Amino acid sequence: MRRTAAAMLALCATAPLTACGSEPDVPGEVRVQAGGQDITARPTQYCLDGEGQRYEVTPPIVEVPPDTAISLTVPDDIAEQGWQVQVFDESLQELLGEVDVPQGTETFAEINSSDVVPPAFYLVVVEDSGGDCGEFSAAWPVGVIRAGGNLGG
Repeated sequence: MRRTAAAMLALCATAPLTACGSEPDVPGEVRVQAGGQDITARPTQYCLDGEGQRYEVTPPIVEVPPDTAISLTVPDDIAEQGWQVQVFDESLQELLGEVDVPQGTETFAEINSSDVVPPAFYLVVVEDSGGDCGEFSAAWPVGVIRAGGNLGG
């Protein structure tokens, strides 16, 4: 069972991005490349040591012209588990589409800023469920604004 990004983001309000101990575990980041931009996105939720963790983060936003290639690169363990890209409207309320990424793929570069009709939208990288945390899935949201777009709150 896959959870939608809106449901995942609604649950992400408490845990900071730190852990106890001398060397804290940190969740993997997703690399986003679009045009000349190269940024990383932190997860809103992630599985660490078999337990689901939720994080309070602000999704990064990339501003791109029309017809710009968008490349997403996930950590090795996410590629092995499998993942997809969910496309949401500018307010992360309406799921507009999903793109399944072949299992084992670390970098997916088949999304274009003009593939989505609204000029502002979110791409949410979602790990396939069924790993160490069962039905719990990791999620990384990234806002995309194409010329003429505006992301809502």
